[in-house]
Amino acid sequence: MAEKKDIENRNDLMQIVRLFYHKLLADDSINYLFIEVAKIDLEPHLEILVDFWDHILFGSSTYRKNAMKPHLDLHTQSPLEEHHFKTWLRYFHESVDHYFEGEKAFIIKERATSIATVMRIKIMQQGLL
Repeated sequence: MAEKKDIENRNDLMQIVRLFYHKLLADDSINYLFIEVAKIDLEPHLEILVDFWDHILFGSSTYRKNAMKPHLDLHTQSPLEEHHFKTWLRYFHESVDHYFEGEKAFIIKERATSIATVMRIKIMQQGLL
């Protein structure tokens, strides 16, 4: 098997988010949040995610929104439960590991874990979880 490279650019990030959403949308335990509740328009949503991760991983100025607010709003519509966070993280890590390894791959997975943790804490602080 060929050696995997590290994450280098937006195209690499798009590979990750496409595989990630393929996994999420195929899983009935979580896909309803995206399809029925948030009603995402997939292609524009993927671009927003690439902007977000480009900002997080490479310090770009592509994302200037509040990433937490839509998730807290989503939780008020349909509760985000512990299994949702675990599923999200598992699929995210699997998607990164499928294509990449190295420092940036490690960092993006650590940041995803931190983001999920902060999101759970904010939901609990608001008495939402």
